Amino acid sequence: MAVTGLAAVLLAIAVLLVIVSAVQPIARRLELSETVLLAVVGILLGGSADLVLRSSYTDLFNGAAETLLDFPLNSEAFLLIFLPALVFQGALAIDVRRLAHETATVLLLAVVAVVVSTATIGLALFPFASLPLSVCLLLGSIVATTDPSAVAGIFRDIGATSRLTRLVEGEALLNDAAAISIFSILLTAVTSHHPIAPGAALMDFTLAFSGALVMGVLFGRLTLLLITMLGAAPAAEITLTVALPYIVYIVCDEFLGFSGVVATATAGLTLSVYGPSTFRPQTWRFLNELWQQLVFWAGSLVFVLASMLVPRLLVGMTRWDCVLILIATGAGLLARGAVVFGLLPVLAATRLSPPVPNPFKVTMVWGGLRGAITLALALAVTENEHVATPVAHFIGIIATGFVLITLFVNGTTLRYLVVFLKLDQLSPIDQALRHQVLGIGLGEVRDRTHEMAEELGFSRAVAGNVMSMLDRRVAEEEQANTFDTALADRQRVTLALIVVANKERSILLDLFRIQGLSRPVMETLLRSAEAMVDGARLEGRFGYVRALRRRLRPSMRFRLAQVIHHRFHFDQPLMSCMTERFEMLMISYFVSLSLIRFMRTRMEATLGSRISEIVGEVLERQRKLLNEALQTLRLHYHGYSEALESRLLQQVALRLEGEEYDALMSESLISEELHRELSRDVERRRGQLDFKLTFNIKAGIEARLRSLPVFHGLPDEALHALAPQMSIHFTSPGERLYHRGRKVRIVYFISAGVTETHYAEHDVRFGAGDVLGADEALSGERVHAVSRSLQFGHFLTMSARRFRRLVAEYPVIQHNLAELARARETSERSEVQLVPTDGDNTVAPSDEAIALATASLSDALPATMGQDSPPSGG
Repeated sequence: MAVTGLAAVLLAIAVLLVIVSAVQPIARRLELSETVLLAVVGILLGGSADLVLRSSYTDLFNGAAETLLDFPLNSEAFLLIFLPALVFQGALAIDVRRLAHETATVLLLAVVAVVVSTATIGLALFPFASLPLSVCLLLGSIVATTDPSAVAGIFRDIGATSRLTRLVEGEALLNDAAAISIFSILLTAVTSHHPIAPGAALMDFTLAFSGALVMGVLFGRLTLLLITMLGAAPAAEITLTVALPYIVYIVCDEFLGFSGVVATATAGLTLSVYGPSTFRPQTWRFLNELWQQLVFWAGSLVFVLASMLVPRLLVGMTRWDCVLILIATGAGLLARGAVVFGLLPVLAATRLSPPVPNPFKVTMVWGGLRGAITLALALAVTENEHVATPVAHFIGIIATGFVLITLFVNGTTLRYLVVFLKLDQLSPIDQALRHQVLGIGLGEVRDRTHEMAEELGFSRAVAGNVMSMLDRRVAEEEQANTFDTALADRQRVTLALIVVANKERSILLDLFRIQGLSRPVMETLLRSAEAMVDGARLEGRFGYVRALRRRLRPSMRFRLAQVIHHRFHFDQPLMSCMTERFEMLMISYFVSLSLIRFMRTRMEATLGSRISEIVGEVLERQRKLLNEALQTLRLHYHGYSEALESRLLQQVALRLEGEEYDALMSESLISEELHRELSRDVERRRGQLDFKLTFNIKAGIEARLRSLPVFHGLPDEALHALAPQMSIHFTSPGERLYHRGRKVRIVYFISAGVTETHYAEHDVRFGAGDVLGADEALSGERVHAVSRSLQFGHFLTMSARRFRRLVAEYPVIQHNLAELARARETSERSEVQLVPTDGDNTVAPSDEAIALATASLSDALPATMGQDSPPSGG
């Protein structure tokens, strides 16, 4: 009984998946690209099915052969079903922040190279093809798009440098869009028999690209917003990401007239940037694994199904067609080489992109393989009823031949080219670090193996053989270890800072597993940690410190909330920002302690005590700065601080409790039923902590007014009436409060914090209890010096007009100001207080923390680090 209809199609797909699963291990064993082997399998299946139908001895298999040859997938289905998933996963897997430094290179390869290849191939074929130029250009656009799957797979298998893989994958994200956009314009010209208008075509191309970029970001951010609204619902969150590429692709391509491929890629990049700080780490990990599996199925099926069409597309091929295929292939290689070797040096010379080494360029030119998308576009032309038969024949044969040559010539030799150019070898830094890590790690492994052998009772002969082998390996690595001499101190400091920043990101992701932590806070911290990695990689210690200082500055949203609070006395936006600010500083402080401990226990043995001391000084300054910021906030919002710390510690305890029950379950010490009951109890208590803490920004403001010396002597009723009229201002390190030559509009009363005013002759510091701008506000004069905050501070503010009225009503304030000025003249700078005096306990500001927060980059670094100028690259 023959299987027909939908059952036959599903059975065929299932059989193809079985074949695909066998291809991967065979390709690895043969050291061959999976894509090349899939193409061979597809061609063999298509050719075999065609032979079965033509033979009278194989009637039994006619049904299966017809199903394969008449598979219900046309070119539109190829593009709609497979392309969005392939593009989206490619974007999702890319490290966007590292790719951002290669933006100019990627755009050159993705857009300029496609245009140049289209024109070069079209013009090369035009004198020989006996067809209009528009048809030759149409073929050029079809074969201009590259397939990264084979190339990236080869790079990963042999361990090629990550930058080379990143460039190839970044190019593939957008060159499909560029090629498909040009293809659509040229196909319209061919089918309508109208000449191409370059100006209109360029306008359409630009509009399709720019509109798709906007829509991709919009849909990506909307999806992230929906995910945050869903709460902890992993299945629903992942479902949204599966729907996203198809929605954005179809909406842009079918309704808005934008490039669906660009929109899908942009949406994937948006999720790649903000996903780690939006999804829970376990959900994000599962999401990436799911998409990798989906794309493995989609990519394999699309290649096999497209390759099955090769025999049909090559029907009627002549010797002259072979000549045309060779001409097109040579022109394509020449065009790609001209762009890579001719224009990439221009980008490097103009500093638009980091230089690309010549071995990279050779590999990128030879690695321009074509694949399933090229075959799908060629199929779209052959299926178009408005395309003449000679044109369809020409497009189908030349495009298919072009794909086969790149796969079976370039694809099979690319691996050997990469090895020949030594692009599979570690960098000098990694090579030196490898011997260092192996020497230390094998020593620990040897000691632990010896203890384990004694504990488990292994024979002395066996233990002696294994230990001697480990001793020999340790001696070899110690002898080959050139870490201390191969790397300069500057390189080792840069390496240490990259490790520290990556470790911080790892700690933050681990903390993010704790339910109840604010998503916006974690997003901000993760972004800044990644910025520290990039800063250290590109500019060494200068880039790291710059990114660190940028994290501690208030956001634009925070500043806007303060303006609203000052001018309109509407407190809700500032209170919302302050809750996030409080949590961010607290988490950053805890993380800084973990980093200092990590540096002392793990990094010092690997990088040496001197490097650890230098990096440790930066981390210690960061810790002091964060500690003083938290001290200021705790002083004024003690109740909220305790509530926040208590909730955070309870959440940590609940997480540890859940992990303990999981461990007991994995060791079969408790039953599944008991584990389920205990887990439900943990979730119930975790839910009890999932509430928003109330933050009263004006809590205790009247008590703070009473503690300020400037208001001593004012009646209680006056202070009580004054409290609601005061505003709160939270300063950040380096923030300018007054600019030279401007009138004073706001008077600052320092409740906690330190400021510095830069006069021509000297600098004057002001601390808790001092007043800024009072003299200028009373006299109406302009400010004579710049004033800036040196620390996170908590200030009370009042408009200059209201202050003048208050002084006129209570002259004792004028007397108090004079007393403060006299006291300041007789005191030393070191006596300036960070927070108000509490009995005999006074707190002075940390000069080290102030240096990190406000000094120039070279001054903010330890003396042992600031001897050379900022580097131009990592």
